[in-house]
Amino acid sequence: MLVDIVPVGDVPANVKREASAALRAVYDCDVNVREQQSIPSGAYNGGREQYRAEDFIQQARRVGRGEKNIAITPKDLYYHRRNYVFGLAYLDGEGSVISTYRLDQMDEGVGPATDGGFSSKDDDVRFGDRVRKEVVHEIGHTMGLEHCSNNRCVMSFSPTVHEVDVKEENLCGTCQREVL
Repeated sequence: MLVDIVPVGDVPANVKREASAALRAVYDCDVNVREQQSIPSGAYNGGREQYRAEDFIQQARRVGRGEKNIAITPKDLYYHRRNYVFGLAYLDGEGSVISTYRLDQMDEGVGPATDGGFSSKDDDVRFGDRVRKEVVHEIGHTMGLEHCSNNRCVMSFSPTVHEVDVKEENLCGTCQREVL
C-alpha cells in the first residue's frame, strides 16, 4: 500500500517525519510526502474562526497519488457540529486529514496541553507521539476500521489530548486482524 502525505500550510519537517515513520511502522506501507499545498480556498469559516475538515480531505485526494492520502495541517479544523477535530477520515475512503493545532496547544483552555501526568515525556516527544497516533488512527478509518472499544488501541475515540496520550500507537489484536 502507498500512502501519500499532503502537507497543507506550514507543516514542520519533524511532523512529516513522525507521520511517515508511524505509518511505515504500523501498516508496513510505502509513504511519499508531497509538496506543501496552500490552504483550500473557501475552507475558512469566519464565524467559527476554524477550517472545514472536509475541504482538506478533498485536497488530499486531489493532490495525493497513493491508495490512501492524508493531509496534515497546523490549522484548527471542525466537522459539522463538533467544536473541533484532531482528524477526519471517511470509512473505506481514499482521503483523510489531521490537524496539529490542538495536539500542541492548550488543553481544555486551561494551560499547555499535557498528558495529565500520564508520563514524564517532554513536550516535543509528547507532541510527536500525538501526531503519530492521529495519522495511524485516520488511515485506519480509510482502511475500514471503526472506533474501537479498547481505550489502549490507536483506533479508540479520543476527543481530548489526554485520551490521545493514554492510547498506544498500535492497533489492538482485533483491529490488526481486520486490516493486516
